[in-house]
Amino acid sequence: MSGIRRDSRAALRYTSRFSLARLLKQLIPTHHPKEKAVLIGVELPSRDHKLPPDESLRELERLTETAGATVLAKFAQQVRHVTPATLIGRGKVDEIQRSLTVTHADLIIVDEDLTPAQQRNLETAFKVRVIDRSQLILDIFAQRARSNEGKLQVELAQLQYLLPRLTRQWTHLSRLGGGIGTRGPGETQLEVDRRRIRERIGHL
Repeated sequence: MSGIRRDSRAALRYTSRFSLARLLKQLIPTHHPKEKAVLIGVELPSRDHKLPPDESLRELERLTETAGATVLAKFAQQVRHVTPATLIGRGKVDEIQRSLTVTHADLIIVDEDLTPAQQRNLETAFKVRVIDRSQLILDIFAQRARSNEGKLQVELAQLQYLLPRLTRQWTHLSRLGGGIGTRGPGETQLEVDRRRIRERIGHL
């Protein structure tokens, strides 16, 4: 019995390291072909912007190119009433969906901070990866960090950003939650990854 438990714990440690590494690759860039990006500028009500919306979108384009992606299209929307689920309105979502059939972009970058739910909902709608301005900047920092201290600071920021969004990485699994007889490896692995990220944050 003790041997089985040791084998199970070893397997769990291996799969956890594997899945966590896979998740972090979405934030820490490796050598890939250039991604094709669509940018979304958002002017929110009662928001004190440091830059005018059009200038902010141009800056986002420069940041995107610095990160190594090619900008294929840009959209902008003045949001009078925020849509909690997606930030932008349904009409703009539909417009961008149509453009994706033409541009075949594989990345959407939003010029505002998204909640984990908004990020997940937009990815569901667009069927491509969605990131926000903060995640883009973290990616650039990760590419530029040279000192050990700088790399650790970037890793800490990325882990803190990733933790509330971890469920999004497991949407391909059908057994998230449930009860007796329904809890599968997806739920177990999700909790393991959450714990390991929290442990790493505490260590940093």
